[in-house]
Amino acid sequence: MRLATFNILHGRPVSAGQPVWPGVSARGLLADAVESLGVDVLVLQEVDRFQERSGRVDQAAAAAAGMGAGDWRYASALHGVPVPGRGWALDPEVPGLRVYGPGDAAARGGGSSHGLALLCRLPVRRWYARQLAPVSVRMPLRVAGRPGLAWAQDRPRAALAAVVEGEYGLFTVVAVHLSFVPGWNAVQLAGIRRWVSVLPGPHIVAGDFNMVGPLPRLVLAATTRMDHPTRRGTSGCSAWRDLGGEPTYPSHRPRVRFDRILTAGISSGAVRGMSSPSMPFSDHKPLVTELAW
Repeated sequence: MRLATFNILHGRPVSAGQPVWPGVSARGLLADAVESLGVDVLVLQEVDRFQERSGRVDQAAAAAAGMGAGDWRYASALHGVPVPGRGWALDPEVPGLRVYGPGDAAARGGGSSHGLALLCRLPVRRWYARQLAPVSVRMPLRVAGRPGLAWAQDRPRAALAAVVEGEYGLFTVVAVHLSFVPGWNAVQLAGIRRWVSVLPGPHIVAGDFNMVGPLPRLVLAATTRMDHPTRRGTSGCSAWRDLGGEPTYPSHRPRVRFDRILTAGISSGAVRGMSSPSMPFSDHKPLVTELAW
């Protein structure tokens, strides 16, 4: 099974000011890029739905078509449009979390939004979604296409989980894009681990964690120990494992590994490789793994 996570930055090309490749539609560019990954399960972050900046494309549906995904979901807790220099103008008619799937691809209900997606070529038994609340903190961040640092406000986010039927049985994949606020992203990750703990294992958590070093694995392991104080530890294939891989950010000169794939219940011997291919858009590179599971 091949699985990947990719923060697509709403399809923003690597070359600043270039809306799409000349002669190539926004939909076609995204579909071709996703097809080139050749994966069975794909997690996408910073996905647009009907936004002017990305050609008013339903990007989750376009990616699913390129990948040949039989089932997929797109989740957003951010309905509205981006306003340059001012953040987001929210749509008061669509508050909270909304989830869209193949049956919504032809409709424009829900208006413009921004979120994440989980696409599967394998059969999916059940889908789950969770809203991640923001914290009222503004922080200076590097923003693609802008010099220096820009003040950014945290925003509502979503997480998706799919119980997937694989060759050796059921497993759960979780798609995340955590807050950029240090500490708050750890709180979100701890909540996600508790949320999916009742779902069938093995578990795979993939996405843009906005965390560095061993922190994601340590948060997952610590939450497991706190929830099971009688256990003195976990070992073997039951422990949380960061599959590693190359740095993926920024895409033109990767130095940081915000993008991660972590597993519990899958042995290290099942990991057959990791790669980070170059793409024509986004300030992140995708992270791809192949699992013999």
